[in-house]
Amino acid sequence: MRATSETLEDNRIKLSVEIEEPELDEVLDSVVRSISREARIPGFRPGKVPRRVLEARMGGATALRAEALREALPDFYARAVVDTEVDPIAPPEIDITSGEESGPVAFEATVQVRPLISLPGYDGLVVTVPAPGVTDEELDAQIDRLRDNDGELVEIQRPAIDGDFVTIDIHGTDPAGEEVAAADDYLYEVGSGTVVAELDEQLHGATPGHILQFDAAPEGGPTLAFRVLVKNVQEKHLPEATDEWAQESSEFATVDELRDDLRTRLATMKAAQAKMALRENTLGELVKLVDDEVVPDVLVDDEVRQRVHDLGHRLQAQGLTIDQFLGATGRDGDALVEELRIESRGAVKIDLALRAIAEAERLEVSDEEFDEELEAMAERMNLEAGDLRDQLDHNGRTGAVRSEQRKAKALTWLLDHVGLVDDEGHEVPRSELEIEMDAEESVAAPSATAASDEGAETEEQE
Repeated sequence: MRATSETLEDNRIKLSVEIEEPELDEVLDSVVRSISREARIPGFRPGKVPRRVLEARMGGATALRAEALREALPDFYARAVVDTEVDPIAPPEIDITSGEESGPVAFEATVQVRPLISLPGYDGLVVTVPAPGVTDEELDAQIDRLRDNDGELVEIQRPAIDGDFVTIDIHGTDPAGEEVAAADDYLYEVGSGTVVAELDEQLHGATPGHILQFDAAPEGGPTLAFRVLVKNVQEKHLPEATDEWAQESSEFATVDELRDDLRTRLATMKAAQAKMALRENTLGELVKLVDDEVVPDVLVDDEVRQRVHDLGHRLQAQGLTIDQFLGATGRDGDALVEELRIESRGAVKIDLALRAIAEAERLEVSDEEFDEELEAMAERMNLEAGDLRDQLDHNGRTGAVRSEQRKAKALTWLLDHVGLVDDEGHEVPRSELEIEMDAEESVAAPSATAASDEGAETEEQE
């Protein structure tokens, strides 16, 4: 088989495929055997129907050849896609140009591919990330939280203010006069807002012995008549941040050692948050560089279908249906699809943008890198690498895997080159984030290519 490609207008490619007669005869014989196994003809066992009988049943040799070609052409098309390294995004339009009745066969397949977009400004992106440094104020707040854990409540006689703790009896009755809420000796922090906002308002300035009466509606419920008895008021006394306290409340001998440990932990946490923000905000800025007009609807539709499929699987694993999910979230099907469509359009824009960066920066995937990725995919899917490659070749998806790898390289390149500033616009040194993106972390957001195909293949295996 020989396959060549020609670029057409409107992001289409024409594949011209020629199949020599010996190769075609071998494939056609295989298809005929398959038809024979499925045929149910009196007097013949499945798989033992002679070819001349099949031809007679199907309207002659030409009709049988046409059926065999119909079965065989998708495999030849898939091989042509692999050979020409084309990455289609929609089903092909196939036209047999010669050989329908006899001899070698030639056909043309016209397919739509992704547009290679122009992406001005990608190399000058600046993104905002949380400042990874740890301030003394943040350390002081951490120390205060630890001191709060060791705080003691001390009864006081002054009126209650926010932050005090009061012991109360609280009762609520509905409009019918039935008591529907009650708690005695309930320890409540003034200003916490964990019951109803009106309770905090009433407790401001209250002292032991006060009886408070007011109406309020708990969230999602009817208005209740509340009656509250204030039994006592306490304030929390925190221990001094001394070395002795540090020894009793931590594994450290001094407050300075405790602060150093907290600083390290906070710095690690903030660096992780900054790295997450770096990725998310970079992709967000990248989306803005892609115009809606260049986004093919077929890619958006495919991405929507994939996301609906994934959502259905996740819900099924939780024992839920789509209808139950919609009811619980207060949405209808149209609203959900529209929400997914917006997300999908953004994902496709990221896909196109990363491919454009890979092309502009000449980022390529070596055969060694491809083989390593194939090994990793095969391990995840419990397959041999050779079997997986055969599957990818058979489905015409080998090029899609390479494309995903190029996108991963493009994202890594972009994350390494965007400018970083904090919320106040100050430059953030890249070293403070300690960016170490591995291959799995750097895979791009959209999944309407190799990733989704990998999942589909896994399901077929199961």
